[in-house]
Amino acid sequence: MNYDHFLVPPHGNISLRKDYDPGFIGHFHKKSEVAGQLEAGVKQLAAYQDILYAQNTYAVLILFQAMDAAGKDSTIKHVMSGVNPQGCQVSSFKAPSAEELDHDYLWRAMKCLPERGRIGIFNRSYYEETLVVRVHPELLEHQQLPPKFKNKQIWQQRFEQINHFEKYLVENGIVIVKFFLNISKGEQKKRFLERINRPEKNWKFSASDIQERAFWDDYMHCYEEVFNYTSTKWAPWHIIPADHKWYTRLVVADIIDHTLQSLNLTYPTVSQEHRQHLQAAKTVLEQED
Repeated sequence: MNYDHFLVPPHGNISLRKDYDPGFIGHFHKKSEVAGQLEAGVKQLAAYQDILYAQNTYAVLILFQAMDAAGKDSTIKHVMSGVNPQGCQVSSFKAPSAEELDHDYLWRAMKCLPERGRIGIFNRSYYEETLVVRVHPELLEHQQLPPKFKNKQIWQQRFEQINHFEKYLVENGIVIVKFFLNISKGEQKKRFLERINRPEKNWKFSASDIQERAFWDDYMHCYEEVFNYTSTKWAPWHIIPADHKWYTRLVVADIIDHTLQSLNLTYPTVSQEHRQHLQAAKTVLEQED
């Protein structure tokens, strides 16, 4: 399927409310219609990942950003369920530690970049530095920046820094796929209530969830700025409808599959000398009692 309508055009001027519907499910009507398609997509992803690991040329970095309860964890769980753990790593970025605050804001992300042949997943990412820190500017005080850099230009500067950083990664063989799981405020409320009402889900809820919800409009404004300034030709943003988790998973799996397919991955070929060694080893093994 073609998901170009979920892409943010480079340096565009999008509106989350007007241009992207969190409840969109395409031509489907219910979860059961896509079960087989999602399963096939997960299997295809596992096959591509096996070749990616063997080829050991590219790395793939997948970023997930979203408001709370949008389904980042469950999407990662379901879409990556068939991938060999040896070739995949997940990094979650929460409030920075004292050590991390003693470095530049990209430092902790650099430490978690995937090696060649691997898929790296960032559950939240360095984009938090243009989102939560912008919504709560008091957090800048903990970053120990020189005073002259704490000015009104800091967000634009960070957009430019991130664009340069991502271009550097892409030009060194790290393919970047960026997802924003676009949940509606009404659906978030429904999922929060479910976490409160179901004892087995109580652990997922914290008081900070409600506190952050109060800044919904501020976050939407900041996200729109992020998309408009950091969706580039080399690392575009995909805004994925997230009110129906089954559709979110289907689209995410399909986009990752198409990204890997576009790399024209192949298993490594061996030299004639290596083939001769293989034949010699085969002969020895076949002659064993």
